Amino acid sequence: MVPARLNGPVLSLFRMVTGVLFLCHGAASLFGILGGNPMTRQAIPFAEWPGWWAALIQLVCGALVLVGLLTRPAALLASGSMAYAYFVVHQPDHPLPLHNGGELAALFCWSFLLVAVLGPGTWALDALLSRRRAAVTTPTTRPSVPA
Repeated sequence: MVPARLNGPVLSLFRMVTGVLFLCHGAASLFGILGGNPMTRQAIPFAEWPGWWAALIQLVCGALVLVGLLTRPAALLASGSMAYAYFVVHQPDHPLPLHNGGELAALFCWSFLLVAVLGPGTWALDALLSRRRAAVTTPTTRPSVPA
């Protein structure tokens, strides 16, 4: 049994790894680096629908999820974009991911949905900002001084 104190750090590591992998896919497709777009091995032309916009979502949401900033909305958008990719791009070829090349889309979709539901974990900018907001809004009691 894993001790409960490891839940936050392990969730954070899962979020960071998923975010960096997603970010790399977006960077490859937008800038032609890291081997380029998986289909063409080049950068996708600017503003081409839907590939360029999907790559932009991958880059931005991957970066936000990686650092844990606006994690839940970014993860939800990333999950939705991967659901779209699976059902529109991959699933029409064959219903099973092993046969239609949609394994990554399905895994990213469910991974980001998990992050959106469970949150960013303890090692995230969202958690840091939340702790700071709590510290600022918590009234500090001053010792009473006799007059």
